[in-house]
Amino acid sequence: MENMQNIAVDVNKLTFEMTKKLKLYLSMLVEKGGSDLHLKSGANVKGRVFGDIIKISSDILSKKDGITLAKELLRGRFQELVQKKNVDLTFKLNENYNFRANIFFQMDGVSFVFRTIPTKIPTIKSLKLPSVIEKFCSLNRGLVLVTGPTGSGKTTTLASIINRINHIKNKHIITIEDPIEYIFKDDECIINQRSIGQDALNFSDALRAALREDPDIILVGELRDMETIETAMHAAETGHLVLTTLHTMDTKETINRIVNIFPGNEQNRIKISLASVLEGVISQRLVKSLDGKRVAAVEVLVKNARVKSLILEGREEEIPDAIRDGRQTYKTQTFDQALLDLYQRKIISGKEAYLNATNRNDLKLQMDVLDESNNSGINEIKIGIKK
Repeated sequence: MENMQNIAVDVNKLTFEMTKKLKLYLSMLVEKGGSDLHLKSGANVKGRVFGDIIKISSDILSKKDGITLAKELLRGRFQELVQKKNVDLTFKLNENYNFRANIFFQMDGVSFVFRTIPTKIPTIKSLKLPSVIEKFCSLNRGLVLVTGPTGSGKTTTLASIINRINHIKNKHIITIEDPIEYIFKDDECIINQRSIGQDALNFSDALRAALREDPDIILVGELRDMETIETAMHAAETGHLVLTTLHTMDTKETINRIVNIFPGNEQNRIKISLASVLEGVISQRLVKSLDGKRVAAVEVLVKNARVKSLILEGREEEIPDAIRDGRQTYKTQTFDQALLDLYQRKIISGKEAYLNATNRNDLKLQMDVLDESNNSGINEIKIGIKK
């Protein structure tokens, strides 16, 4: 890699031809319904479309073109890339789409990843999320967690919740994000959005400051450390509604993660606090639908007396049973119940449901019962599945 410490960017000498090409690639990605564009020096232009990496263009980004594009996008921040080796930014394609971008060095030059962010704020209904999630929009205090792996749509789900609150309540909402993705316009609420790095030093500092800024609702982009978790729970205890995310797969793992991040002598205190403030957990995974796209399978926990007791007593293993049993009364659902529902509605295949199930054998039996009751004679679930 050439020494770029001494390379200063003269904006007047930039033609922005590479930016024009970038916009073309991004437009092609959007047309295909893709979520991420990947540009790598020395490689074809590729993108993630419905979960799979595919070729977007046969164009090959040269090492020189990669550096030029980085200069065009970053301009005065190019030296920041040279020093830190990676930089986050937001790129606007048009009135309908923004992109969260990361530029970074790798062994062959510069690479870029652009994550699609529609400017239109989604609704809970448009995302086809369980209607019980609307219950969380009416809360005045407590902690609501949205969990799942990277790319599962956690930010989008949170945006739909904030969007609904913005239209039905008169509140002050503070968001703390890294970076800001969906941009909200005040409706019934006042919404102040803070970006880590630009508007705040870090999550824990911004969250502590938020408590002095007269908020009703605080959205924290991610619970990354013990200090942020404890401050978030304190905010919920003192009468605020806190919405945030964790990179955990389900409710049971989420509760374990929060408790176990603290030292052993602190864990009983944290269980008491968590049992008191936790109002709900939304855990989601994206699965392939029959139309070739992706749909969210969503596990939902709504706090009740049984769940509170299980947290206090450290019986997290029994939480999936509590979620399953609470479906009629509390509208909760496990992943397997969500998958069975998607299969019954002919949104996903039996094989896709089986492969993503928590308890595969149990789910297969339930799908077999459905098939028999419908006299469908459908045998697709047996394809590729060994008994």
